Amino acid sequence: MDVIGWLCDGDPAIRWQTLRDLTDAAPAEVTAERARVAREGLGAQLLALQGDDGGWHLAGEPDWIPTLYAPLVLRAAGADPADPAVDAAMTRLATGFHWHASLGGKSFFGGETEPCINGGTLAIGGYFGRPDEALARRLLGEQLADGGWNCDAPPSTRASFHSTICVLEGLREFERAAGTRPELTQAIGRGEAYLLERGLFRRRSTGDVALPAFLRFSFPPRYHYDVLRGLDYLRSTGFVPDERIADAVAHVEQKRQPSGTWLLDAAHAETFAFAWGETVGAPSRWNTLRALRVLRWYGER
Repeated sequence: MDVIGWLCDGDPAIRWQTLRDLTDAAPAEVTAERARVAREGLGAQLLALQGDDGGWHLAGEPDWIPTLYAPLVLRAAGADPADPAVDAAMTRLATGFHWHASLGGKSFFGGETEPCINGGTLAIGGYFGRPDEALARRLLGEQLADGGWNCDAPPSTRASFHSTICVLEGLREFERAAGTRPELTQAIGRGEAYLLERGLFRRRSTGDVALPAFLRFSFPPRYHYDVLRGLDYLRSTGFVPDERIADAVAHVEQKRQPSGTWLLDAAHAETFAFAWGETVGAPSRWNTLRALRVLRWYGER
């Protein structure tokens, strides 16, 4: 099977990242393909579903859920923040949507009360050119003694893989947009050490798999952590692979199918008002793209 060709037969969001990360395509070709994200396929569908109030809405769901996860998928799709349609969508989101009063009542990019949600919000703000300094500082102040974050803290004093990956993605996007500083570098380093000390999926105390779900690859992930998400995050930061991630990478390799693809083990797509286009248990372009670029990154260390 020509896996690269199969990936390029997919959505523009998949094609442009495949060209950038897995081929030697010219920058101009990559840029041209990326420009299609806001006008075709997944990206265009998400933009078209935005309400006039700046939010995304789905019957039976609190408005904040699709309003958070739709822009996160746009970020994963690599929608160009400079595209006029994307910029207009983010402006509507910034000016029109407010978190519920019970969650603080702030405008969208100001965030609400939980670190996992605020990490995603900060990631959206950083990526789309609207970094929020106060939200970043709040997250820095909520870091736990073990280096991670947890939406149940307090009373919990132990970090969660789920909350930690969400916050790390947010802080990294904030750093790219607003610039680095010592306290930010230190917090990110401690958060990444939390994951690395656990091999990205184990309990530090026993070495056992922390949760079986961490070994099942999902997309879109919502707030859920898994090994592939953790590895792809590290790859995106420029982290130089070392022995601490060897078991995690081996697990990715073990899940490669004879066809050269990876399956969709789970999906959290219930917040989208359209068919996602991938089926649990079937080959997944999103998982295959991410797995291949993780393996390429690891092999080039």
